[in-house]
This record gives sequence, C-alpha cells and structure tokens, in this order.
Amino acid sequence: MTQTVNVSAFSHLQLQTGQEAIFQETIEFYAALGFVTVKHTLAHSGSVAVKESVWLHLYPTSGSSDDTPLTIRLSLVDGCTAPAPSTPEGKEDAGPPANQLCLVSQDIPQLEAFLRERDLAFQHWDVTPSQSLASGDSDLSSVMRDDHRGAWVETTTRDPVGTHLVFTNRKGPFTVQLALPEVAPSRSSGSHSSRSVPETPAAPATGPDSKTAEDRPRRIGVLTSGGDAPGMNPAVRAVVRVSIARGCVPFAIYDGYQGLVDGGRKIRQMEWKDVHSFLPSGGTNIGTARCMAFKERAGRLQAAQNLIERGIDALVVIGGDGSLTGADVFRAEWPGLVDELVQQKRIASELAQRYRHLTIVGLVGSIDNDMASTDMTIGAVSSLHRICESVDAISSTAISHSRAFVIEVMGRHCGWLALMAGICTGADWLFIPERPPVDGEWQDRMCETLRQHREMGKRKSIIIISEGAIDSDLRPIKPDDIKDLLCQRLNLDTRVTLLGHVQRGGSPCAYDRFLATVQGVEAVEAVLRANPDTPSPMIGTRENRITCEPLMAAVELTHKVSKSIAKKDFQAAMELRSPDFADVLDAFQGTSTVENAGPKAVPPIPADRRLRMAIIHVGAPAGGMNPATRALVRYAINRGHVPLAINNGFPGLARGEVTELSWMDVDGWSVKGGSRLGTNRDQPTVDLGMVAFQLQQHNIQSLVIVGGFEAYTALVALNHHRPQYPAFCIPTVLIPATISNNVPGTDHSLGADTSLNALVEACDRIKQSASASRRRVFVVETQGGNCGYLATVGGLITGATTSYIPERGVHLEDIQRDVRHLRYRFAESNNSGLGCIVLRNEKCSTTYTTQVLSDILHEESQGLFDSKTTVLGHLLQGGTPSPLDRYRATRLAVRCVQWAEKLAWASLDRAAEAQKSSATKLAPVRSDINVTRSATERSELANSASVGETYPDFPGNENLSSMMTQEESRHHHHHQHDPSSLAAGTSAPEITGVKLHVGSSISGAYVPLTFHRPRELRPPVYTPTPDSATVIGIVSTAVSFTPVRDLLKVTDFKKRRATRNWWLPVHDLVSLFAKYGMYPGEEQPYESQQQAVTLTGEQVKAMVGSVSGQDEK
Repeated sequence: MTQTVNVSAFSHLQLQTGQEAIFQETIEFYAALGFVTVKHTLAHSGSVAVKESVWLHLYPTSGSSDDTPLTIRLSLVDGCTAPAPSTPEGKEDAGPPANQLCLVSQDIPQLEAFLRERDLAFQHWDVTPSQSLASGDSDLSSVMRDDHRGAWVETTTRDPVGTHLVFTNRKGPFTVQLALPEVAPSRSSGSHSSRSVPETPAAPATGPDSKTAEDRPRRIGVLTSGGDAPGMNPAVRAVVRVSIARGCVPFAIYDGYQGLVDGGRKIRQMEWKDVHSFLPSGGTNIGTARCMAFKERAGRLQAAQNLIERGIDALVVIGGDGSLTGADVFRAEWPGLVDELVQQKRIASELAQRYRHLTIVGLVGSIDNDMASTDMTIGAVSSLHRICESVDAISSTAISHSRAFVIEVMGRHCGWLALMAGICTGADWLFIPERPPVDGEWQDRMCETLRQHREMGKRKSIIIISEGAIDSDLRPIKPDDIKDLLCQRLNLDTRVTLLGHVQRGGSPCAYDRFLATVQGVEAVEAVLRANPDTPSPMIGTRENRITCEPLMAAVELTHKVSKSIAKKDFQAAMELRSPDFADVLDAFQGTSTVENAGPKAVPPIPADRRLRMAIIHVGAPAGGMNPATRALVRYAINRGHVPLAINNGFPGLARGEVTELSWMDVDGWSVKGGSRLGTNRDQPTVDLGMVAFQLQQHNIQSLVIVGGFEAYTALVALNHHRPQYPAFCIPTVLIPATISNNVPGTDHSLGADTSLNALVEACDRIKQSASASRRRVFVVETQGGNCGYLATVGGLITGATTSYIPERGVHLEDIQRDVRHLRYRFAESNNSGLGCIVLRNEKCSTTYTTQVLSDILHEESQGLFDSKTTVLGHLLQGGTPSPLDRYRATRLAVRCVQWAEKLAWASLDRAAEAQKSSATKLAPVRSDINVTRSATERSELANSASVGETYPDFPGNENLSSMMTQEESRHHHHHQHDPSSLAAGTSAPEITGVKLHVGSSISGAYVPLTFHRPRELRPPVYTPTPDSATVIGIVSTAVSFTPVRDLLKVTDFKKRRATRNWWLPVHDLVSLFAKYGMYPGEEQPYESQQQAVTLTGEQVKAMVGSVSGQDEK
C-alpha cells in the first residue's frame, strides 16, 4: 500500500526573473491588483544567486466571506532566463497552457482597461455552462467551477515574468475567509501598492472588487488644465498622498482633458513614490494641453467611458476659470453620457448604475490671480517672484545707461501681476485694465512724472504694463506706443522687454507650495463629503482661511469682471478683485508718483495739520524693514508731513541721531534687505528720560516702530510709562517685522515670507545632496526662537520627514517613533535615492540638540541610513525681500500714516476747542526744560490725568506678574497706581528680561527730566488713550489695529510669542505627507475633519464687492 504524505497547507507561489526591470514591473503589476508588500529582503550570504526578494500578499477583502488569501514570493535571481514574450492581443495559442494561476475579480472591465494601459496582451472569454461541458476544459479554471448555473467571464494573460494568469468572476469551491492580522501591513507600501487594508470604519478601503458603492474605495482622478502655473505639482502631490492616506485610489490624468479623452496610458494609477519629486518642480509634471475634442459631446462621451472603465468616480481639476467651467459642464452632462454609453453597449448596465454620479472639485491654478472669489490663486505669487527677479536685474542696466524700460507682464483681464510688480519693484508708472487712464491725459501726466523723477536725480525709469492694458475708451495701450512717446517727448533711451513665459517658469515659491498643499488636502476632503445634490465645490482662500464654495458662482463672478470692463464700469471691476486690490493701487500711487516734492510743491493738507512722523527699527533685521520705511517716507511726503529717521534704534534716539528723509533718500529701498537705518535689540528703558527728551527736542508727533518681539516689548514699555512721560502720549504703532513671526496681533510679520523662501531654497539643495547620497538624513536647524513657525510651515513646504518645535516639545518617545519611521522608509526605498530632512527649531530642546538628534538617528538606523547636520543660522534672514514682504510692507506703512493722521488730527481738534474755551493759551512746546519735580508734584500731575491716561488694570497683567518675584510684583503695582514713586534710580517691573528703569543715561550720567507745565499745557498732539499705542497687523487678510494693552492677555512674555497661533495645526500635515500612519503600528497623525469655511453662492456674491471698502477693525 502506497504511503500517504499529508500536505497541511498552501505556502506560496514562487516567481523569479533575472532582469531587474521586469522585477520592478512585476511588483507594480501585482500591486495594482491589490497585493501588498509584506516583506522585502536583499541578498544574503546563504543565497548568493538571489539578489533580492519581495513577498506579496493578497489579503481578503473586508466584509467578504469567500475570498482566499494568496502569497507570492518574487525573486531577482542571477542567471534566470527571461520569459517568452507575450503574443499580441487576440493571437494567443489555441490550447491553454498546462499551468495557470486563477484569480477572482468582479471588475473584469476595469482589469482589461488596466491591461490595455500596460500594453499587456490578453484574451476575453464569455463562457456558458454548455460551452464548458462541450469543450471538455481541463485547465485550472474549469476545475474550480463549483457548478454550471449561469455564465461567467474569463480573461487570460501573462504577468511580466511570463506566468499564465486567468481572471474570472466565478469563485472556486474552496474559497474561505481568513482573519485579518492584528497589525495590518502598510495601507500603502508607497512604492508598490495602493490597496488599503481597512483599519477604521472612517476610511473604508475595500479594494476594486467590492460590489457596493458604500464599500468601494473612492477612485479620484486629478488633472491639470489650461496654462501651467507653479504650484500645480504640489497640488497634485497633495491630492495623491491624501487620497492614499484616506483609503482612496488616486489616478493622474496626463495632458489634461486631452488625456481624459485619449484614455489608455494617459490615465495612470498613482502611488506614494510617484509624486516624491513634485514639490520643488515648476509647471505640471502630468502635463496640460488644449483639447478641442472635449468641447464636443462625442469627446466628453469617450472621456466618460474612460473614467468608468477605470472606476474613477471623482475628479479634482486644477486650472483656470475655463478649465473649471468645462469640468462643471461635464458633471452636469454625466447622467446623460452614462445612459448613452449603455445604449451604445459600450459599458454594461451594472457599471452604469455603479457610476451614476460624478464628483467634481476645482482648484484654481492661474498666474493671473483672476478668480474673483478667492484672495490668491495657485501660481500667482511664484509668477510675481519671476517678475521681480527680472525687473530687479533690469534695474541695474537701466541705472548704468540711464535708460527707461517698458516691461510687459501677463494679465489679459486682470492687472494683479502688474500692480504687485509695480509696488514691489518701485516702478514709476503703471497700466492695468481695471483702472484705465483717460486718453490724451495719461500721456501728459506720465511724461511729467518721469520728468520730475529725472530732475530729482533718478537715473532709471520703469513702466510696468499689463498685456491687457487699455485706455478709458477701451483702446489697447501697447509697449511700443509708450516707448515712442518717451523717446519723442523726453528724449529718453527707452527699451521694451516682454517677459512672456518666463513668468510661468521656475520652482514654486514658499507661499504657493503652502497654498497648493493645504488646498489639495481640502480637495480630497471635499470629494469624500460630496453627494449628488451638492453643487461642484471650488477650493479657495479668503482671509487666511481655506474656503469651499460653489464653483460656478465663483466662475460667474470672474466673468463679470471682463463684462464690466467692456461696459466701462471700471468701479465694478475693481470691487470684484481681492479685498486689498484697491488699497494696494492707492498705495502705489501714493508712494511712486511725486505729488508733494520740490520747491514749488503745494501740500494737500493745511500747515497746522502737517505732522512730524518718525520711524525706528528695533530688533533683528528682517526682510521688509526697508520697503516699509520707503513707503512711509514717500506717502508721508505726498501727504505733506515731515518723515524723520531714527538711526540705530533707541540708543540712537537717546543720542539724538534723528534725520529728516527726502523722497530720493529712500529710492531703491524696496529691494534692499536688512535695515538701512540700523537696528538692535536695546529697549527704550536704556534711558527713558533721554528718549522722552529727544522726542520733545525733535517735536516728534507720531512714532512708527518696525521690528520683532523686542519692538513689541518696547511699545509695552513706552505705553507703561506714559503717566510719567507725556512725550510718550503720541500715536505710536508697531509694524511687526521678524522672521520668527512671533509678534501678537498679526498673522504675518514682515520678513517671515522672505525667511521661508530662504529655507525652501536651502532645503531643496540639502535634499538633493541627501538623495544623491542615497541613504542620508539631514537634521536641519532653523531659527525662530521659541516660536516654531519657521520649522512647522517650512516642514510642510520642503517635504520634511518631521519637525521639532518648542510648542510641541521633544520627547524620547517622539524620537523613537521617528527612528522607526525612517527605518521603514529606507527599507522600502530599495536604494532608490531617498533623501530625508528633519527640521529642528533652535530652542525646541536644551537636551536633544541638533548634533545629539543626528547622533541618535545614526546610531539607531541599523545601517539603513546615516545622518548629518546643517545649521542654517542667519542665512534665514534672507537677502532681497520677497515680493509678499514688499507689498505687505507698503500696504501696512501707508495705513500707519492714515491711522496716525486720524488720531493726531483728532487731538489737534480737541486742543483747538480747548484753546477757544479756555482763557489760558497753550504755550509752545519747549525742549529746554530740565527741571526735577518733587515726588509730591509729580504725583499731583499724574493723578490729574484724565481717564485712560494711566496704565490701567485689565486682564493680562497676570502675564507680567507671573514673571516677577514677590518684591518686584509689589513694586509693580505700587508704581502703577502711584507714578510719583518712580524717583531717579528706582526700578520698575522686568519684562522679557529687560529692566524697565528710570535714570542712568546712556552716557553714564543721569539726566533727570520732567515737564514744567500745568495740566492744560500739553503738547499739541497728545493722545494718552489706549488706542493710540497699537500693533498693526494682517489678521486674516484685513489690516487690523489692536491696542497693545489688549494684546498682553494673549502674550507669553517668558516664551516670547503669542499664546494662539493659526499655523499650529499645520504640524500634523507635515507628518501626514511624510507617510506617518502608513506603516505597522503607526497612528495616523492627521484627523480628518472639515477645515475649510463653507460658503453658499449667495454668501460669495454678497462678500465680493463689499470687502474692498472695509475699514480697519
């Protein structure tokens, strides 16, 4: 009797090849079928011939009771012969091969589309029971048929290594459901698979063979259409990676709508690794093209068929208004297109029922920034970077030859690029379609302005013109016409430069990377929220918040701009632009055109209304300080005021280093980095008496402080000592300027964007080096003090693996998690050139320094990677200010002048009324008073002040008190209620480590100073109220003035930052895009939730047109 040998279980199917290209192609082939890479091993001493092995496992579909798991081991073996080539489609041998692997799939049409895409030959069989019995099949598929009731489908093909495969929708007799492992493998192995193993009900990912729409993962296609724009690639990257993280299957549609019509290999499933190089790339890597076929119904019908064959039921369209309009039309026609496909028998009725609805989400990618209902479009700021770089370069040759340049920028119906370029480059004249000049007048005005500038000593003339520029009669204004005019009237050597497609090129800037990424995240969330009844959404941005609004409502408003211009309703066209468009245009006219300069100039305001306005720089240098100074000086001159520069900070003020600035003194400062006035971190408490004396000596009636947190504490100190020094009771405003972006009262500080761009440029180069070294991690240290803004936002826009910030701290378990994650990343990278960076804020930990972190990573890497360090240091202060910092500086400086006028003039009016009603006349301001009053006299003077003149009690003082000793706190409250106790040499409370004291002058000798006048004899400008000491900031997109006393309660003086930060949630997105949560044992760092502000069409229409005239809060 023959002995029986029991085989207990099926182990795995062994496949092997000797060609590395076929090895990789086979991995991708089975990954697309839903196999997950569970193990990846390289060559070892026990098997020299096996160079590399990958274990692929097909897990049972969640919720199914009859799917069989299957494991394949694919090996790369030296000397293994190549498989025989597959025969062309329809030319398979008549007889079936002896050995076949039979797989079950309920999506045979999608499978065949997948095979067509990869140019793999296959045969399709519609099998009936009678055919099967008559043919006497003996292949593996016939053995697995459990009965002969009904028909089934079979598709036969070969995989890349030559294995014969049979795909059928007929299940075998022994298929069973096995339990899923406790720790599921990668939800996407990144380089190999996008099939999801479900972990939570919130993100079902059930595989392509699910039967119901509820169980089936969403298949999201993304395409770029229309003109390319920098930032499209980061948007595509965001859509792909967030789709995978949310359990969806992403597809890239190459060449825009043309790829949608062509189908085939132009519709490709995307994996995590496919977009790893997209972040720094300009243009669009998935292509864009004009498609006339899509404008016809036949083309859209073919596009619908291509989408249905691949199971794609959602589209994210990145483009301009034309592209988004086409997408919405496609969605509106979708049900009819599906019915027509069924009638023509091009798809099965089951597929038609499954894909009855199509979801469309739009992202606006346009360098023109011409979408009416969003503040900024993807690509606009990067294009502005290219323009400014070009104009800055042209300026040097223009100065050398004393030439005039007429520079044309893009923008047929929108002058945003031309306007911002004019502001940022200090242009002399500007032409935009929204505010066309009157024909016959603009020629005279422009020539007169340029003549004035030349007479004042300017050697160059820059005219920026939008390509859609027109006059008030809608006649085009061409650059050559302007050139001829300047040559004939002014005899200027004039050149014309058309920047053209230079504006579209280059790597995306920091802002566009950030905007495209967060909008891409929201686009996927919008797809998952959408239902057939909701209108197609468009993801935009308003007031620093991501918005989700009806697409067609936004498109209709955009089309109204060109219609308004055609009707000569230019005011309506202006109102349809972004909220700050009109403000920036007025700022350009006030800072670029001489209206009040020269001996014959007539100021626009009366002599008794003209103010002496001083500007001072405090703290570390930051991009935007000089542009803000230039704008303030020129706008003040045009208004009739006298601008004063205080050199070298508060020590310079105490020494009397105050000079008057002229129009030409600040010429060219818009492109200058650092601080031309000189800056330091010293506080006014270096000598409060001398500071007050110099303010009186130079009759300074308004003070503008430009700087960071040191400037903020200086403003706090000046406000605190107003009861003792009435000279401090003038309109005083802080323009935040610091790369740390840590000043309360604003979302964006000047210099932060310049620093982010410097960080992006440095990290792009570092990542290139890390990738070239194949297996390397760089720990990059950033500045920022105790504020993690640079490391957080920088981590998102540079593609960092993680970022360590003071707000989150650095803990041992964090480092352990990051080490494990890096090991996973490098183990699966297969030596493919993966390079990683880790950002670390300079003060996130005193224990885990940059070098210590690098050493830990290197030690725990298990030989998978090494680690290096880079300390960027003061490189992050940047060189030339970025365009965003230039235009923000101009906008804020102009508003500061307007704000100071409002408060100072109100004070002058009150003084005039008091003079009329009082028998005592106001004495002139004296600067030679140096009389020390007794404590009693000073107490009487302080106590006689009106309400609001003393430093009041209010919530927020606890921030100061918590930092003091008991003795300091007692002195603080005593001084606050009894200013007379601040005698010479006594101490006031300590703020941010700086002693607020009175006395001890900068020269070493104390100069006592008080004001020898009764209560009614005060300076002509006297504003002791809290609203006269403020911080100006960009809160959302509106310019806001916040009293400094109101900001104390949201200030952490010990950590030198605000207590609330809008950017902190971005930190979780850094981990999401670094693939955290995609490996065994990792938690998903990003909790999906609606982050965008949802607007209805009525709300969008109501907001547009009303925001441009909003006043400060």
